[in-house]
Amino acid sequence: MKKKLVERPLSSKFPPADSHESLVQHDEDRELQIVYRPIAKLTLRQRNPRIHSQKQIRQIADSIRTFGFTNPVLIDSEGVVIAGHGRVRAGKLLGLDNVPTIRLDHMSEAQIRAYVIADNKLAENAGWDRDLLAVELQYLSELNIDFDVTLTGFETAEIDVLINGLADAGADAADQQPEFDPNVPAV
Repeated sequence: MKKKLVERPLSSKFPPADSHESLVQHDEDRELQIVYRPIAKLTLRQRNPRIHSQKQIRQIADSIRTFGFTNPVLIDSEGVVIAGHGRVRAGKLLGLDNVPTIRLDHMSEAQIRAYVIADNKLAENAGWDRDLLAVELQYLSELNIDFDVTLTGFETAEIDVLINGLADAGADAADQQPEFDPNVPAV
């Protein structure tokens, strides 16, 4: 049975968190605003169950240094981080004064707590098309680029295994002999 989406004007209240009614307005009804805020005024959520190692914070910092701060930090109305804890810590490591933020003040506390988990777990649930990933990494590896391919988050050994697997798959297919069928006439 398809759930009917209930549209609400911006000024209406959301249903209780335990309601089965639609909890979020259409994105067209709410324009997200990116605002650069002082990093010192942002507070990391104490109840964030996702952890970041120092190595990962350095990887995020290297990515920000190379590609820019391309993914704004999501905060609540009090400046508490909902999503982007690692980016905030990486920004501090880089000595940034301000970071891009989007304030989400339409969520209840229960929705925020659920979103903090969903934002991390849903991305983790994704997989990789290993052949396409290998092709992309091989392409980047062959270019004369001004950054290290490990900025993708993959270690050199992982990249080598993926690229070598791509080459091995092509060689394996070329080496395979068709199965002999005595009913097929010789050519």
